[in-house]
Amino acid sequence: MGSSSVKLRVGSLFMNVGKSEKHDPDIRQTPHVNINPFTPDSLFLHTSDGQSRRRKRTYWNDSCGEDMEASDCELEDETIRPAKRITITESNMKSRYATEFHELEKIGSGEFGSVFKCVKRLDGCIYAIKRSKKPLAGSVDEQNALREVYAHAVLGQHSHVVRYYSAWAEDDHMLIQNEYCNGGSLADAISENYRNMRYFTEPELKDLLLQVARGLKYIHSMSLVHMDIKPSNIFISRTSVPSMTSEEGDDDDCSSDRIIFKIGDLGHVTRISSPQVEEGDSRFLANEVLQENYAHLPKADIFALALTVVCAAGAEPLPTNGDRWHEIRQGKLPKIPQVLSQEFLELLKVMISPDPEKRPSAVALVKHSVLLSAAKKSAEQLRIELNAEKFKNSLLQKRSCSLHLREDIAKIEEIQRWLKGMIRGI
Repeated sequence: MGSSSVKLRVGSLFMNVGKSEKHDPDIRQTPHVNINPFTPDSLFLHTSDGQSRRRKRTYWNDSCGEDMEASDCELEDETIRPAKRITITESNMKSRYATEFHELEKIGSGEFGSVFKCVKRLDGCIYAIKRSKKPLAGSVDEQNALREVYAHAVLGQHSHVVRYYSAWAEDDHMLIQNEYCNGGSLADAISENYRNMRYFTEPELKDLLLQVARGLKYIHSMSLVHMDIKPSNIFISRTSVPSMTSEEGDDDDCSSDRIIFKIGDLGHVTRISSPQVEEGDSRFLANEVLQENYAHLPKADIFALALTVVCAAGAEPLPTNGDRWHEIRQGKLPKIPQVLSQEFLELLKVMISPDPEKRPSAVALVKHSVLLSAAKKSAEQLRIELNAEKFKNSLLQKRSCSLHLREDIAKIEEIQRWLKGMIRGI
């Protein structure tokens, strides 16, 4: 290794690369790394200088094993924090996109950029790669792009949040590798329904509401809010799952297609406490956010979710402003062109209440009797339908056996007549 050395201190985010003997050992070079504002560590990294500059031996039990020496967990003379934020330009690299991925098709575009369906050359799996439309370095959009990466990285895996894999920069453009959802977006499904003159049925609407509420419950539990819930940011994954546990020796195919809704596009995510709010789509924006009242930010996601469900129910396009916009913010549901149960309409109505405190939380929604009863009814209906199909199959098998038996008897009788004829001839 020569005179160069690489030194990494666990738990302190301190890295000294290629330190020479000429350097004063007390002078430490601050690493150039971004601070993710959504992680608990960011709170530590942003602590005041006066409180943390002269602590000598602080131990992070979460970062160090019991068999590590205390010196491995030592916090040095000053709080370690980046000298500056790394820009998109500084993280540029040789085209990873072209090297690692084969582009199949463009599957979407929006304010941020375009999304491509790609297969990764190494693992052969399909991913969605989002690429910014224009160079982001130094632009206002750069912070939003980094915010999305930060949020994805912190949220990790949840069945109702689009999974994040990695992000990088090329030619000053941001690229984000996410889970590919084979059903497209909810906005796509709504448009398709509109062309075919159909709507999501009430059971489907309740399922949509329940699944997205579960995703929001998880996001809110991480002390984050989405702030841009709308149909184009809800994605659909269609998967084949067993309807029930197959019985031993039962070769029947009991699988069925299941639709899973996932929350994506996290470019507006912010903390519940000390938020930095970037207003989302005005059609789904709660009035208190417009008035810069951020005391109940999770309830703004609930407001937007109710209007998302209303759109899926077949309502006309929502207004961006004007009298109809204000009527909705006063608690009046847009006109829905199908008959829905009163209890479901009441739930949607309370979700857009002008008073955010009256709106149910995501935790309350996933336990709501209207949605739970629908889930139970759906499961029970599935069992009834499955039993009915098994009964039909049993009858068909019996009929089939009976038909074959009649055919066999007819053949035997024919043989008997032939034998009798042969005997008479003798």
